[in-house]
Amino acid sequence: MTHPIITQVTERIAARSASRRAAYLARIQRQAEQGKTRAALACGNLAHAVAACSTDEKGRILDMTRANVGIVTAYNDMLSAHQPYKDYPDRIKAALAALGHSAQVAGGVPAMCDGVTQGQPGMDMSLFSRDLIAQATALSLSHNTFDATLLLGICDKIAPGQIMGALSHGHLPTAFVPAGPMASGISNDDKVKVRQQYAAGEVGREALLEMECGAYHAPGTCTFYGTANTNQLVFEAMGLMLPGSAFVHPHSELRHALTEEAARRISALIPGSPAYRPLSQVLDARTLVNGLVALLASGGSSNHSIHMVALARAAGLVLTWDDLSDLSDVVPLLVRMYPNGPADVNAFQQAGAVPGLMRRLAELNLLNMDATPTFGTLADHLTAPELVEGKLVWRPVGESTDPAVLSPSGQVFQASGGTKVLDGNLGRAVIKVSAVAPEYRVVEAPARIFSSQYAVAAAYQAGELNKDAVIVVRHNGPAANGMPELHMLMPVLGNLQKAGHKVALVTDGRLSGASGKIPAAIHVTPEALHGGAIGLLADGDLLRLDAETGRLDCLTDLSGRTQAEIDLTLEQEGWGRELFSVMRRAVSSAECGATIFD
Repeated sequence: MTHPIITQVTERIAARSASRRAAYLARIQRQAEQGKTRAALACGNLAHAVAACSTDEKGRILDMTRANVGIVTAYNDMLSAHQPYKDYPDRIKAALAALGHSAQVAGGVPAMCDGVTQGQPGMDMSLFSRDLIAQATALSLSHNTFDATLLLGICDKIAPGQIMGALSHGHLPTAFVPAGPMASGISNDDKVKVRQQYAAGEVGREALLEMECGAYHAPGTCTFYGTANTNQLVFEAMGLMLPGSAFVHPHSELRHALTEEAARRISALIPGSPAYRPLSQVLDARTLVNGLVALLASGGSSNHSIHMVALARAAGLVLTWDDLSDLSDVVPLLVRMYPNGPADVNAFQQAGAVPGLMRRLAELNLLNMDATPTFGTLADHLTAPELVEGKLVWRPVGESTDPAVLSPSGQVFQASGGTKVLDGNLGRAVIKVSAVAPEYRVVEAPARIFSSQYAVAAAYQAGELNKDAVIVVRHNGPAANGMPELHMLMPVLGNLQKAGHKVALVTDGRLSGASGKIPAAIHVTPEALHGGAIGLLADGDLLRLDAETGRLDCLTDLSGRTQAEIDLTLEQEGWGRELFSVMRRAVSSAECGATIFD
């Protein structure tokens, strides 16, 4: 029997979304009623669609009894996670050709890496890129020559953007085809140690670069449990890819077999088939809640507190932070991966991977087992793939083989989930608590106010932060500057914590999915630029962040603060109102803020 809170949250999302969901499904139904869209194209349209194809490919595409799969790829050869996708289209095409079907690369989407842009101007565009990727995916499928969609994308904003775009063509069966993580490099503890030493001036750039290149060294996703790998875990739990496929290594025989199998299976689900299973049928309130449960149970990236809201809206579903908070109260932490523990994603794969986690969640009645995945049933997602004499088979997963990484039956690492919603007189925020030690979860200290992570680093270097403090970084929300990740703060704040100071972060910006050891109230809303109380704060105001009770408050009376004082503070912080006005117009014209938070 499903846990009553899981049922309650699922039902209230469905009820809250009724009118919006009905409108979405009606639009998708109109698309489906057009039948095989390729058959409705004029001869000139079809000629353009197959002009570059071989004679055999033309024959298959022009045969309306065959499937033609659209591939939307995030391939580039600069970024490790997406470099393995180079040969995927050829493998997919070959697997389909053997069945008499075809595939075409419908389009590509940009794939920027936050690891490259952290602390750089390009990071200001990071969150905006999700909407661009969604638009690029939708445009790629707009040629209406496809019967199904395969999405090749992994990292950060890329996979959420792809699914958002694919939902605009929700009458098509759709699946992700993952690429897997790189082999483990140096340990996460050593990585953090060198970064903190560099921040403290104890080692130079050469030592830091050598360490970083040792950590990020091969094709595949980074091995820590950040936003990229959270995408893979959550989307597998939602049934948007083959069971057990998220974390199989690139270029392995099992990985190649899974890629080809995904192509074969998606071709059997096309419109007109008895097994027809469109994306709109797969991504409903039940599936959404399953993804949230997996996110919380694994201590996943806090970025998903906004990504899941956005992709839900693209499916006609209205998700709120209250839903996330209520689920977090009953979903225990079952996984320890860095930054929630010392192990990396390869250790998680060996311990049982996503099927092992799904098995534990099913034992605890925390899944909507009647949800409809892209392939098979949700029970199939409690099985793991392997090659037996060159053939793919799936076997039921057993007990965790590493109880320090994936908790065995009857045990949990923490009674509640990895993410918590905070409320108080400073507004609402989220905090990733799974990596924060219990003794650091409540911080009461004077505020130090900044408007950029660079100013915090400069103050640290000047020796101004060697005391208890709640570091406030404001004017970093989506309307102010695109809500860049503030990851470069972590070594600085980590050193302060290590020195024995009580330290926390409060910001209307966001953090990398890899961050977590410092108590951080992020995504504070309303943001400063939109009149949020975080904009009223001054140095010395007493703040209290309590991750145990879910409170975020200023204990200093702010009622006497005037707009003139706020404007003076902005001027002192080096931020001009003209700059804000320009950024606000840019956000408004792109409607990015609405996409992120509506």
